[in-house]
Amino acid sequence: MKIGDVIIIAILVLASFLPIVIFYFQQDQNQGQAEEATEKSAIVRIDGKEVDRFSLNKDNAVQKTYHPADGKYNIVEVRDGQARVKEDNSPDQIAVNTGWISEPGETSICLPHKLVIEIYEEDAEDTYIY
Repeated sequence: MKIGDVIIIAILVLASFLPIVIFYFQQDQNQGQAEEATEKSAIVRIDGKEVDRFSLNKDNAVQKTYHPADGKYNIVEVRDGQARVKEDNSPDQIAVNTGWISEPGETSICLPHKLVIEIYEEDAEDTYIY
């Protein structure tokens, strides 16, 4: 192995990291633009019907109780740009154990009560991005 071979190998190894650097800066730039142009919302649905919509971009703290059927309840909490099912009386507690959700496409589902919280991002053209 000669010195020229070592130089070429070193250049190729360094060049292999170039896509990572480009991807990082592109994602950082896109994220900055996306935060300026979009509105994130938590949409609460019961049995497939939208019952509430909360903005996650505003500094608000909301706690609301839903009664999807007789004897059933879900307490939904929204604060600090996040949403969660704080408490419910379902046997499995899946929605409660899901915890906070805040990114577009994330969901918290309480199947026995047919309650779903989903995070949407609305872009400048008023279309929802999952």
